[in-house]
Amino acid sequence: MVAPPAIRVFAAVAILLAVATAIGLAVLWPDGTPSGVGESIVIDSEAATVERTEQFPCQSLGTDTCSRVAVRLDSGPDEGSKTSFQIGVGGLDPEVEVGDKVRVVENAVAPGAEAVRGQEYSLSDFERRRPMLLLALLFAGLVVAFARWRGLLSLMGLAVSLGVVLLFMVPAILDGKSPLAVAVVGSFAVMLTTIALAHGTGAKSLAAMIGTALSLVVTIALAVLFVDLTHLTGLSSEESLFLQTSETGLSLDGLLLAGMVVAALGVLDDVTISQSSTVLALRAANPDQGFGKLFGRAMSVGRDHVSATVNTLVLAYVGASLPLLLIFSSSTLGTSDALNLEVIAKEVVATLVGSIGLITAVPITTALAALLARRIPSEQLAGEEHAGHSH
Repeated sequence: MVAPPAIRVFAAVAILLAVATAIGLAVLWPDGTPSGVGESIVIDSEAATVERTEQFPCQSLGTDTCSRVAVRLDSGPDEGSKTSFQIGVGGLDPEVEVGDKVRVVENAVAPGAEAVRGQEYSLSDFERRRPMLLLALLFAGLVVAFARWRGLLSLMGLAVSLGVVLLFMVPAILDGKSPLAVAVVGSFAVMLTTIALAHGTGAKSLAAMIGTALSLVVTIALAVLFVDLTHLTGLSSEESLFLQTSETGLSLDGLLLAGMVVAALGVLDDVTISQSSTVLALRAANPDQGFGKLFGRAMSVGRDHVSATVNTLVLAYVGASLPLLLIFSSSTLGTSDALNLEVIAKEVVATLVGSIGLITAVPITTALAALLARRIPSEQLAGEEHAGHSH
């Protein structure tokens, strides 16, 4: 069946977006040269299992009781041997229990000195990979069981998203490319690929792709404007300070902008697909509806979706900043003064920019989808409706 002219126009725009994104990927692709960032803080560690703990009195920060922990090394040149380390002696350390899987690092010994027998290692961290893998498998299994084939495609889209971030965005930024440019190109690549994988390339997806692209442009413009107006520097975190002192030449305010763009994308594609699907479902239910009725009825659904999603977005940022909120709430610093601190202000700006981008996505995508739906023959709507997305 020949596609209607409107679909061909939307498809041409989507193809132009894809070509521009591909060119951006080619131009910004990293050359593979190691950056060296993080080498000074990455320490080789070995796996170990806690076999015994015993407490002893000590004078340390915040405690008068320390612990001596006996472990069995499960990797490295000393695999199978026993050793021990102390926790609480140098400050606050996490509690460990018998059976815990941990990571330990070998203590440096000064030239001419001898290591203290049984204390050749120190606690580095807990071993978390196995429970994290189990949680990921549970998540993937539930997605496939609930959404079946479409759920599997969604997981493939998730893999693509992570691949773009880890194989393109992070290396390209470390390679000295503009963080904002990398985030924009990477976001477009993720958006185009994941929507196509999960929802196909029909009318619903075309409207969602273009709607997401336009909403991203609005979000990027707002982020650039208000990061400048609020004089956000990107210097409020320890990670940013480390990057600044590592002589990488990275733009910290650029990194801040890049983070806002990527975070906004996470909710934009969901909203745009929902609105596009709603419009097509309404048109399929009553093919005689005009543009005005389709737009108005879909917008009523969109308003409900936005109110719920904005709340989700705000709570996500609040949850991430909860330790900071506890610190400021227990101090004499007023709410207004606390909001003015960059460590809080950057989250406020990111939340508001992302929320405004989300709000603008609804009328933009709804209008595009209604415009397209009115030009699709009634007999073609059934296929689009079966590819719907609902909440």
